[in-house]
Amino acid sequence: MKRVHVAAAVIRGVDGRILLARRADTQHQGGLWEFPGGKVEADESVATALSRELQEELGIQVTTARPLIKVQHDYPDKQVLLDVWEVSAFSGEPHGAEGQPVEWVAPRDLINYEFPAANAPIVAAARLPAEYLITPGELETPVLLRGIQKAVAGGIKLIQLRAPNGYDPKYRDLAVDAVGLCAGKAQLMLKGPFEWLGDFPAAGWHMTSAQLRKYASKGRPLPKDRWLAASCHNAQELALAQMMDVDFVTLSPVQSTQTHPEAQPLGWEQAAELIRGFGKPVFLLGGVGPAEREQAWEAGAQGVAGIRAFWPQV
Repeated sequence: MKRVHVAAAVIRGVDGRILLARRADTQHQGGLWEFPGGKVEADESVATALSRELQEELGIQVTTARPLIKVQHDYPDKQVLLDVWEVSAFSGEPHGAEGQPVEWVAPRDLINYEFPAANAPIVAAARLPAEYLITPGELETPVLLRGIQKAVAGGIKLIQLRAPNGYDPKYRDLAVDAVGLCAGKAQLMLKGPFEWLGDFPAAGWHMTSAQLRKYASKGRPLPKDRWLAASCHNAQELALAQMMDVDFVTLSPVQSTQTHPEAQPLGWEQAAELIRGFGKPVFLLGGVGPAEREQAWEAGAQGVAGIRAFWPQV
């Protein structure tokens, strides 16, 4: 069966909302919501196909777009490669030019819409930012909390509360305070034993690679309305993350780091190769920061993660 190459767009308005279209009942996966786009013709680039499809479907001209994520999915009757781009600027007023209903939706509300199964990683990518802050491990609690407060005020939307010294009651107390600081402003990812999951319903969970190896065969420990992430370093761990149905991962180290000088860096080429086969959002970690964000996008990543590069001076 030949894989159908489709160009799709996460179209973001100036207010941050995302444009969805509803598939006609007569189409494959009819009646479900989708990110607008269409088939890439044999002689077209993805960017050209996307511009053409959005002009035909919505009556808009794309002015700024970049690759977001690639997803391969096998339905019983069809195999697709979704080549998804984020469109952040366009001219014209979007409307259902082919009679299809369209709707502007806040990113957090995307989970309330029914999409084709292949779209699940795209929904995650559309809801996630391009930067993932990991807190330093060696700070006193008041300094750490001030840093989180400052980072959130500065626009950071995704924060991992790192637990470098194992799991102890002090981390739990810190987590309670961090949840309060992030409420309604940023998504907090905690670490620790799964027994704690019920104690922090507003938080997502970021698993260590050791947890991934131990629990992957048991399946996802969280409902789909809570974020689940994992730390990955190679193809085997990425495969386990797929098995566990995580929402996103960090992949590290891309380059040499002060934190783990002994770790062999993947390099950009190998990182891009690993991302290519994964099909879920990936944050590149290790020797990267805001300056490498566009390079990470070119490699197929969601964005970049880091400690020093994102931690505010407090």
